[in-house]
Amino acid sequence: MSSQSPRRVVSVLTLFVLVSSSLAAAAAAQTEPEAQPPTTHGVCSGPDVGGRCHSVPRALRLKLIAIPAILLASMLGVCLPLVSRSVPALRPDGDLFVVVKAFASGVILGTGYMHVLPDSFNDLSSPCLPRRPWAEFPFTAFVAMLAAVFTLMVDSLMLTFHSRGRGNKASAAVAHHGHGSPPPQVHLHGHGHLDDMSEPAASTEAVGKVEEDDVEAGRRQLLRNRVIVQVLEMGIVVHSVVIGLGMGASQNVCTIRPLVAALCFHQLFEGMGLGGCILQAEYGARMRSVLVFFFSTTTPFGIALGLALTRVYSDSSPTALIVVGLLNAASAGLLHYMALVDLLAADFMGPKLQGSVRLQLVCFPAVLLGAGGMSVMAKWA
Repeated sequence: MSSQSPRRVVSVLTLFVLVSSSLAAAAAAQTEPEAQPPTTHGVCSGPDVGGRCHSVPRALRLKLIAIPAILLASMLGVCLPLVSRSVPALRPDGDLFVVVKAFASGVILGTGYMHVLPDSFNDLSSPCLPRRPWAEFPFTAFVAMLAAVFTLMVDSLMLTFHSRGRGNKASAAVAHHGHGSPPPQVHLHGHGHLDDMSEPAASTEAVGKVEEDDVEAGRRQLLRNRVIVQVLEMGIVVHSVVIGLGMGASQNVCTIRPLVAALCFHQLFEGMGLGGCILQAEYGARMRSVLVFFFSTTTPFGIALGLALTRVYSDSSPTALIVVGLLNAASAGLLHYMALVDLLAADFMGPKLQGSVRLQLVCFPAVLLGAGGMSVMAKWA
């Protein structure tokens, strides 16, 4: 990997954080509540100011606890797989690592289906929005579908460009090596020597061809693993900023208290899934540090941003609901594609699991356990 790749990834991830936080914050930050249009459906209710659960000092205390707690849980989760090489049982070629990765993939799948997608449905079907067009068209499902197709397009095009680049380099090398050099002449004396010499030469050529194919397949798989990591991180970053912003701006103690614990577990297990992907991508120490930093800090950054916008944030604002809902829908589509296609399908259809029915029967419950755990947490987060 080139030395400029970490800079490129840092730039892209920073751009995603800034764009998602800026869109959410700019849409939600309003000095006065917007006048609700007459075409809204249902009852639009804002924050329960003065209620039993509304307490600014207690909410602030919980948020200040949440920032370091979520930061530590995120770092622990994403770093655990990265230090697993020192444990023989947890190496990427071991059965236990495959089971743990299946559990973590189930967590990512559950995050998309049980956390991000319902949030988008709630936002875009809110009674605070005009009935037309938001109640007349399933925008959440539409945007999630487009995001999944866009992720497929990015995945496919990056692999295609890489393959063409490798093919051009190989062709140039062959042309350069063969230019102006005639095939070697072999002078034989006697009978039967031609067959004796041609068979070892053909065998050596076949072995060399197989080794070359294996090397190229390994390079393609490595590139695919790196594409998976970068796209998955982008989807997680968008969702993390949005959920952190909402939590940081809320003054509802009854909502924040269970959300702190739920988000710690959520970041821990989601980090394990991302960390396993980073490990398989075989990045260097600098690139790993960049990916760990962005995953660990985006949710605390969102909480801090929400704290700064507490006085002007309105989570029932139509503009805020639309922007946050669309961001969550796009993130959900991306996570669905990555979990099902690039993680679960790639592993279960790969040679490791296809060669062992017993390992498959262990990995299926691991996936269900990860997705089920995130489904239970959806009650609070």
